[in-house]
Amino acid sequence: MRADRRAAAWLVLALVAGLAATMLAWAAGQGARQEAWDSLQAQATTTATLSAALLRSELEKQRSLPFVLAEDPDLRATLADPTATRLEVVNRKLERLRDGTGADVIYLIDTTGMTLAASNWREETSFVGNDYRFRQYFQDGLRLGAAEQFALGTVSQRPGLYISRRLGSAQAPLGVVVVKVEFEAVEDTWRDSDRPIYVTDRRGIVLLTNRSRWRFQTDHPLPPQDLVAIRDSLQFGTAPLAPLPLRPNPLGFDASAVLLDEEPAATAAGNPLAPHAVAMLRATVPVPSSDWQLHLLVPSEPLLSAEEAQRRDAVLSVTLVLMGLAAFLLQRAGRARRRSAQAQAERQELEERVAARTAELTSEIAERERAEVRLQEARETLRQANRLATLGQVAAGVAHEINQPLAAIRSYAGNAAAFLQRGKAERVSGNLDSIARLCERIGGITDELRAFARKATPPIGPVRVKAAVEGAAMLLRARLEHQGVPLLRELPAEEVWIKGRQVRLEQVLVNLIQNALDALEGRQGGEIRLGVTTSGGSLRITVADNGPGIAPEIMGALFMPFSTSKPQGLGLGLVICNDIVTEAGGRIEVASSPGAGTTFTITLPEVQP
Repeated sequence: MRADRRAAAWLVLALVAGLAATMLAWAAGQGARQEAWDSLQAQATTTATLSAALLRSELEKQRSLPFVLAEDPDLRATLADPTATRLEVVNRKLERLRDGTGADVIYLIDTTGMTLAASNWREETSFVGNDYRFRQYFQDGLRLGAAEQFALGTVSQRPGLYISRRLGSAQAPLGVVVVKVEFEAVEDTWRDSDRPIYVTDRRGIVLLTNRSRWRFQTDHPLPPQDLVAIRDSLQFGTAPLAPLPLRPNPLGFDASAVLLDEEPAATAAGNPLAPHAVAMLRATVPVPSSDWQLHLLVPSEPLLSAEEAQRRDAVLSVTLVLMGLAAFLLQRAGRARRRSAQAQAERQELEERVAARTAELTSEIAERERAEVRLQEARETLRQANRLATLGQVAAGVAHEINQPLAAIRSYAGNAAAFLQRGKAERVSGNLDSIARLCERIGGITDELRAFARKATPPIGPVRVKAAVEGAAMLLRARLEHQGVPLLRELPAEEVWIKGRQVRLEQVLVNLIQNALDALEGRQGGEIRLGVTTSGGSLRITVADNGPGIAPEIMGALFMPFSTSKPQGLGLGLVICNDIVTEAGGRIEVASSPGAGTTFTITLPEVQP
C-alpha cells in the first residue's frame, strides 16, 4: 500500500514538475523570441536608413542639374528664339550633359508644353516635338518654378523621376527644363531575393523596388476616385495599382510584423505548389529631402524560431536536470555529495553558456554602438566637406578678384619709391592717389563679400561706362606697360550709362583684359582693343585681342566653374563675369578662332542718368 502511495505521489510530482518545466520553457522561449525580434528590428532599421541615405545622395546629385541649366544662357536664348542653329547647339549640349552626369534624359519644353530640344534627339524615341502639357511636372514647374514627379514614360515606357525647373521669371516664363532620372543603379544595389525593398510615395504607391512585379502596386487599397484620377493622368500608364501581397501578422509583436503571400512555385512535374505566407519584419524609414518612404522586409521566422528553440531547449534541459537532481536526492540521500558535485558542475556549465551568450550579446551591442558612432562620424565628415567646399569656392573667388588690385598696388608702391629717390614729388603723389583708389577697389570687393554673407542686395544706379573703362585701365596699367601691349580704346564722344555698380563693371573689364594679356604673353605685335558702341537702346562693349584664340575643346566649358586652360588659373574669372553681366540684365558672348584672336562682347541695356 505504501509503495502504491509513493508511486502515486511520484507520479503526481512528475506531472506537476513536467507542467512547470513546460511553462517555464515556453516563457523563456517567448522572451528569447522578443529579444531576437528587437535585435532584428534594430538591424533592419539601420540597413533601411543606409539605403535611404544612398537614395537621397542620388536624388541630391541629380537635383542640382536642372537648377544649373535654368540659368544657362543658351537654353534661355533658344526658348526666346528657337532657330535651327540654336536648337542643334542645345541638343548637343544636353546630350553631352546626359552622358557626363548619368541622367536618363534632359529636355527643354516651351510654355505651350512642346519639347524643343532633348538629349535623345538622335534616337528613335526622341522627345523632340512631343507635347507634355498634361504632365504635372510641367504644369507645376511653370507655375511654381520647380517640381518633381515620378511617372512612367509615355515614350520609353520606363519609370523615372522627372525634375523640372522654370527658365525665366514667374511673370515672364520662357519654358521648363526637365531631367529624367532612373534608379536602376540604386535598385541593383538592393538585389536580394530574400529581402524585398520598396519605396512608396505619400499615397502609398510603390515607385522603386528590387521586385519588378511590385512596381506601381500600393501598400494599402486606394479609394476608387483616386484610382480613376491617377489612371486618367497617365502617371503610371495602365498599371492596375493593386495592393501588395502583404497583410498584418496576428502573431507578431507589433505593427512591423507582416505576412508576405508568396506566389506558388512550380514543381518538377509542372504542377504548381500551394501559395504560402512568409513572416516578415518590415522596417520603414523616411527618405530625406522627399515625401517618400523606404520599406525593408526581412524574413523573421527562421531567426526567431531558432532563438526560441535554443532558449527553450536550454531552459527545459536545466529545469529537467534540476528536477531530476531533486528526485534523486530524495531517493538516494546517500549519494547527496556526489550529486551535489554533479549539479555544481552542470550549473557551472550553464553559467558558462549564459556568460558566453551574454558576452556575445554584449559584443553585438558594442558593435552596434560602434556602427552608430561611425555613421555619425561619416555624417559629420560629409557636413564638414560641404562647408569646406563652399568656403573654398568663396575664398577662391575673393582671392581671384583682389589679386589684380594688390599687384597694381605693389607696382605703384615700387614706382613711388623710385620717384621719391629721384625727387619727383608729383609722380609720387600721383602714385599714392592711385594706390588709394585701388584700396577703395579692394574695399568694394570685400563689401561685396560682406553683402553676400548678409544676404543683402547692394544699391545700384547709373554707371558711367567711360569711368569704368578708365578704372580698369588704371588697374592694369602696370602690367600693360610691363608686357608692352597697348590698350586701344574706342569710346564714344558723349557719355553713356548703364544701370548697375561701377566696381562690378570694372571687375568684368579687368577679367577680360587680364585674359587677353595672358593670351598675348610672349607674342610680338600684340594689342588689345576695347570698344564701346550704342544701338537701339543697347550698349555693346567689346574686348578683342590678336592672340592665338581659344581651343575648341575649351569653348564648350568656358563659363563653367574651375574650367581653365591656365596652369595656375582658378577657372572663376569668366564665371564671375557672366554672373555680373546676367545680373545687370545683359549677356556676354565670345567669338574665337585659332590664329585670329578672341573677341568678348558684352551687351547691356543703356540707361539715362
